[in-house]
Amino acid sequence: MWTNERVAVISPAGHSSRAVDRRILALAVPALGALVAEPLFVLVDSAVVGHLGTAQLAGLSLASTVLVTVVGLCVFLAYATTSAVARRLGAGDGAGALQVGVDGMWLALGLGVVLAVATWASAPWAVGALGAAGDVADHAVTYLRWSAPGLPGMLLVLAATGALRGLQDTRTPLGVAASGAVVNAVLNVVLVYGVGMGIAGSGLGTALTQVAMAAVLTIVVVRGARAAGADVRPAAGGVWRHVRAGTPLLVRTVSLRLAILLTVWVATGLGAVALAGHQVVNAVWGLTAFALDALAIAAQALIGHALGAGDVPGTRALLRRTLQWGVGAGAAIGLLVGGLAPLYVPLFTTDPDVRAAAVTALVVAAVTLPMAGWVFVLDGVLIGAGDGRYLAWAGMGTLAAYAPCALAVHAWAPDGTSGLAWLWAAFAGVFMAARALTTGLRARRTAWMVTGV
Repeated sequence: MWTNERVAVISPAGHSSRAVDRRILALAVPALGALVAEPLFVLVDSAVVGHLGTAQLAGLSLASTVLVTVVGLCVFLAYATTSAVARRLGAGDGAGALQVGVDGMWLALGLGVVLAVATWASAPWAVGALGAAGDVADHAVTYLRWSAPGLPGMLLVLAATGALRGLQDTRTPLGVAASGAVVNAVLNVVLVYGVGMGIAGSGLGTALTQVAMAAVLTIVVVRGARAAGADVRPAAGGVWRHVRAGTPLLVRTVSLRLAILLTVWVATGLGAVALAGHQVVNAVWGLTAFALDALAIAAQALIGHALGAGDVPGTRALLRRTLQWGVGAGAAIGLLVGGLAPLYVPLFTTDPDVRAAAVTALVVAAVTLPMAGWVFVLDGVLIGAGDGRYLAWAGMGTLAAYAPCALAVHAWAPDGTSGLAWLWAAFAGVFMAARALTTGLRARRTAWMVTGV
């Protein structure tokens, strides 16, 4: 199904940079489409549930926060699988690459079942911990419990997508994600209004869609594995290797989540205007992250494949070229984000104070986006190289560097526009600079360039 010839890395040392650019874009553009398609689930749920009432929408906000956190912490299932599959494929072991992908999917299924049960059982506690009560809490618990059965599907989608990315197939996940977004929209309307299930129907519709997406991706990977002669049964050793490879990436993800939570906490302390403005800036920042993440995904697959093939010169050349793409894309996006901020911010709010705060902070964030492009790509490079342990330590180190700056903003920055600008100078400036320094120093050395399987 996937042959080494189909995904062979074009070495920049022997070919034009234009050929390498085509290889990068062939992976990054479909990956971007899949990344954008996934958030549509939340948007559709919000639009459908929002017409049920304020309490239902507030409950959905809390429940989706819990779900996004649970699934977000498991993103290592995609990252670890991508690098492992790409490395084996680069070494010429197509069957082994697919076996690694299958093992990762078994781990995702087992973990998904455990988390589904835990989420269902702990839903009242989790919602209560977020401060909800009354009707809002009831609706949040309802949504969580009806959507919990979809967690195995959500994690299977992560692992299967990681396997396909490692095989340098980003088009299949795009097609499944786009189709899933459409199916989810139809199911939500039918179950919420047609069947009359209310917010429970929204949770069930999302769960059914995720399970269906997982089934389609599983069929694709299993067919490829059987065609290549790989064993589709779970292998204890293979699953355990995924656990060991994924644990450092989980630590890295936790450090990022803690930095984001700390930023929200500081924004809350700066007053209602700053918090509302932060929501706008954070939403725009999240959109820019999709574009830069797509380049990181391409870097993961290409670097893993090159190292698996033992191509060190090609690896260095790919590093340089993907970094050029990352910095260039960050600069271009930064110009749009900062330059057009006065035009699009009014779409989010009519409050002039919130507008002023959001525009100012967006300009601050826009200046840092070329650096963010560098960070995102280097993150993808090191993940593709399987350098998870370093990323885990670096993640905790950058969090330690950022925390005092965030706390200083909380203690001394004024409320409103100035405070929000200082907060984003700390997050997009100091935090991202710390990540750029730690990953950049690592990339300059050779310890991460471990070749072969």
